[in-house]
This record gives sequence, structure tokens and C-alpha cells, in this order.
Amino acid sequence: MGESVATVAGGCFWCIEAVFEELDGVVDVTSGYCGGHVEEPTYEAVCSGETGHAEAVRLTYDDDRLSYPKLLEVFFTVHDPTTLNRQGPDVGSQYRSAIFYHDERQREIAESFVADLEQSGAYEDPIVTEIEPLETFYEAEPGHQDYYENNPENRYCTVTIEPKLAKLRERFEAELRAP
Repeated sequence: MGESVATVAGGCFWCIEAVFEELDGVVDVTSGYCGGHVEEPTYEAVCSGETGHAEAVRLTYDDDRLSYPKLLEVFFTVHDPTTLNRQGPDVGSQYRSAIFYHDERQREIAESFVADLEQSGAYEDPIVTEIEPLETFYEAEPGHQDYYENNPENRYCTVTIEPKLAKLRERFEAELRAP
């Protein structure tokens, strides 16, 4: 099938970006904003919670090496889809859990994936992940791209991102890029 694009939000985009950059088959990860009502939002505006945007990542991936359901499996493993507008220390609607689908196939897969998770009892609390169409993705400022790679000693990275990466490496060893 070739390259496909997916967009998800699960807390701070620095965290989600760092996780997906580790996966074999992911060609590009871009941090940005979507799901809001303000055109050309800035990081400061999104952080205010007034724009309606979520911090999100756009994933370009090789469909022949990594499936959309596998991306969703990783997504639901590395963030808490049961906390409304919060991931760890980050609080506000900009940190909500969301899947922004690009087409009807992605919508159907995402809805089925969430329904299966709910039915399996994988989480004690209900899943609050929003599933909505992607309207516009605004790329975040350059300083937010490859944030973990460029700032590995930053305290936020060591405290918040590294545990997510450890969980990824433990659970998805076969899907990781070769060192």
C-alpha cells in the first residue's frame, strides 16, 4: 500500500512524538495542533486552552511494515485513554486523548479498536478518547520538533517521556527500529 498518514493526540506532543519515532516503519513524525477553532495557532495560544486545539502528532508510516491497528495499539499502550483532558502532569483540553481520522477506513478501525478495548475490560475506567475527522493540522514551531532527541537531559523528558519509552521497548520490541 505504501505510505499512509495518521494523526493522534495523547497528552504532550513531545511524549507521543518520541514514542512513535522509535517504531520501525514510521517514516516521519511531526508535532502540531488540531481539533480547534483558531487558524494558525501558536504553542502559547494552545497552552492557554482557549483555542480548542489538542497537541497532536502526524505520523507518516509505511503501511507495508506497520499497520494502522498496530499504531493504535502502541498509542493506547503509552498514554492513559481514560483520563479526560489530562496526561500525567499536563492538564487541559489541549492534552486530551484523540484520534483524528483521515478517512472512513481509519474511522471504522479506530471505533472498532476502542469498542474491542472497552469490551475486553483492558481499563477499569471508560475510555474517553475522542474519534473525530481531521480537518486541519497545524505544524508546531521548530523548537517542538524532535524535542526529546534534542533535549534528552531536560527534566520533563527524563521524568515523563523516558517511562513511556521504557514501556514501548518492553512491549513492542519487535516493532522497534534497529539500533
